[in-house]
Amino acid sequence: MSVTIGVHSNNPTLYYLSRLDYAQEELAPLGETVAWHHYTSGVRTGGLLTDGTFDFGGTGSTPPVTAQADGHDIVYTAVSAPRPEHGALLVTEDGPIRTVADLKGGTVHLGIGSWQTHLLSKALHGAGLSYSADITPEYSGPDSERLLREGKIAAWIAQGAELAAARRTGGVRTLLRTGDVITDRSVFFARRDFAEQRPDVVAALLTALQRADDWVAAHSREAAEIAAADLGGTAEDWETSLRALPWRIEPVTDAFLAEQQEAADILHGVGFIPRAVTTADAVAREAA
Repeated sequence: MSVTIGVHSNNPTLYYLSRLDYAQEELAPLGETVAWHHYTSGVRTGGLLTDGTFDFGGTGSTPPVTAQADGHDIVYTAVSAPRPEHGALLVTEDGPIRTVADLKGGTVHLGIGSWQTHLLSKALHGAGLSYSADITPEYSGPDSERLLREGKIAAWIAQGAELAAARRTGGVRTLLRTGDVITDRSVFFARRDFAEQRPDVVAALLTALQRADDWVAAHSREAAEIAAADLGGTAEDWETSLRALPWRIEPVTDAFLAEQQEAADILHGVGFIPRAVTTADAVAREAA
């Protein structure tokens, strides 16, 4: 049997795991082989799990919440340690935006549907504003940094090498670090049937995830060069961003489920997801 893992470049652990042999090494004793499905948007993960495109995937905090809201029967399997320096809400250094409340009426570029939606929704909620009513969210893209510097948008949520490059260039200010608002974990989840019927395979994959994290932590320059060659940017900026991550896999806990429930409640409150969800439902049931 072949286990298919979904991979996109915004989940760093899976990105590097797909370039190493650890998944195959851990699955081989179980008589399993590994296949990889590469795709571009982690927002689609829930649907791709449900339709059987792959068996196991990983994203930030928002996609599993939206997956549940869309009726996909997912199971949380593991999370990363918190990533307080993973991303930041940037504004211009000398511009008019000094607090989150100042974003009212402005346009913010972000990865809509990613963990960045969770970050911005919660930050606005804490300032008495609404994601749906008080700002204009737009998808970030190659021109986001330029538009921010030209004053054509109010703020931009950046991550990874783009964040490192913007800070190195100067002229921008961090209005919020990710860790000021959310834990911003990587979240690894699977279809319920896969998670409940093959707990041995899930356990093997979690071991492989940690081995991949250990490799990146010990080889940050090599990992940075891989990302720069594949995704663009400089190896220096990639190394800065990779060194800011914890590279540690943790179990799903009640505290994590509470974090996700808070996110779900905020996202439902602003109409980003169509219905309320109970994140504690997305755990594996004990075998009878």
